[in-house]
Amino acid sequence: MLITCNPCCKTPEPLRPSLLVLGGGLSGIAAAIRCARYFPDVLILEQHVRSGGLNSYYYRRGRLFETGLHAITNFAPPDDKKAPLNLLLRQLGMTRGALALRAQAGSEIRFSGGKTLAFTNNFTYLTENVAQVFPQSLAAFKQLAQWLRDFNPFAATPGVHFRSARAFLRQRLPDPLLTDMLLCPLSFYGSSVENDMDLSQFAIMFRAIFFEGLCRPAGTIKDVLDALLKRYQELAGAIRYRAKVTAIIHEGGQARAVRLEDGEEIDCRFLLSTIGHSETLALLGKETAEERPRLGFVENIVSLPKSSLPGDKSIVFFNTSAKFRYAVPDESVDFTSGVLCLPANFLDCHGEETATACLRTTHLANYEKWRQIATDRDRYQAEKQAVFVKSLAIARDVLGISCANAVYEDSFTPLTVAYFTGKRHGAIYGAPDKIKDGDLGFTNLFLAGTDQGFLGIIGSMLSGVSMVNRHILPKL
Repeated sequence: MLITCNPCCKTPEPLRPSLLVLGGGLSGIAAAIRCARYFPDVLILEQHVRSGGLNSYYYRRGRLFETGLHAITNFAPPDDKKAPLNLLLRQLGMTRGALALRAQAGSEIRFSGGKTLAFTNNFTYLTENVAQVFPQSLAAFKQLAQWLRDFNPFAATPGVHFRSARAFLRQRLPDPLLTDMLLCPLSFYGSSVENDMDLSQFAIMFRAIFFEGLCRPAGTIKDVLDALLKRYQELAGAIRYRAKVTAIIHEGGQARAVRLEDGEEIDCRFLLSTIGHSETLALLGKETAEERPRLGFVENIVSLPKSSLPGDKSIVFFNTSAKFRYAVPDESVDFTSGVLCLPANFLDCHGEETATACLRTTHLANYEKWRQIATDRDRYQAEKQAVFVKSLAIARDVLGISCANAVYEDSFTPLTVAYFTGKRHGAIYGAPDKIKDGDLGFTNLFLAGTDQGFLGIIGSMLSGVSMVNRHILPKL
């Protein structure tokens, strides 16, 4: 996988930054922009040669391929001032036009037995589908939707760290299949918990996907990253690539500096880590207790003739087993459920003008199984190829398409994610237990991003912004 250096943000770095951000992913960039609007001496340290973290890109045979991004959630109308997307852009001092977002054409949740729920960015359409497929549950579904509109997922309940969304839905909805079908897309696009979600995170994701909807950049994730880095550069912020942090130097409950792989030390006034909770603790020299299983995924990228793909579906979330299972599989991959994404099927997306289009298939995967397989490189490559063939066959059956002229482009396993992002076990949604207030017990070191608890791409960026607003700007 060839990665080249992003030329953005060559501003000279400050000698002792007001804020040092670990990780140049979306959360880190958003946090840095927010702080740089008031204090321009901000520095991002990114261990790789390109920003984006879990949502980045690379080139192969002269063609750009995205990593991570299927869709961006929270596509609310511009006049909805309280919507997360619009709130985020105001905090960054950016316009919607800078991100050039395009709404989905329409998506589906397909389960065994022929049950299908279709949804768009108009919530009424999902409600109408529930009325057709689960008429006996319509009244309960409407009551649930109203409860979610009124519920404040950010208001902490004293003494309560996790509240089961599945148990809550079981009490609210008479049909357990409807519960599973609603949990399926929300889990695949944000849950780090096996077979469940925290109720607050369920509420956030329900709003993000069903109330507000899905979108994509008109081009690629590179356009989004370029727009964010341009804004950061306008504010005189600095970013260093190939800057792997190996230790956080601290004493008396205060982070004093970070040490890079080459031994260089960089002092700072405040430090914001977006690399993960346990990953941050490791830099502090602290042991972490064994935690609940982390969820990893396998993703395949394939090119197919546009004529063979449905043009009216952006994303299909599917389950082919009798019961939906969202957990670490016993084998290397669980093919019984997953996500089929067609990035070209978002309204007014331009991309490349070719006769082919991209299909991305995603399934739950077992990190330990892949780690064992990878001890033999030939076996690892053979397993990736076998997974691709099986996944393509499932896509063919679920979408009802011909895959005769499919061209295999690439695959990502949990090992790929772990290598390029540093996420433990390649778990893109991080640890099951979140640090919602971002407080790590230090006076000047805080956590943002995946393990802080906001979900999705917009949520990740809002996490960075929120932690800067809460912990850092008031003290600078």
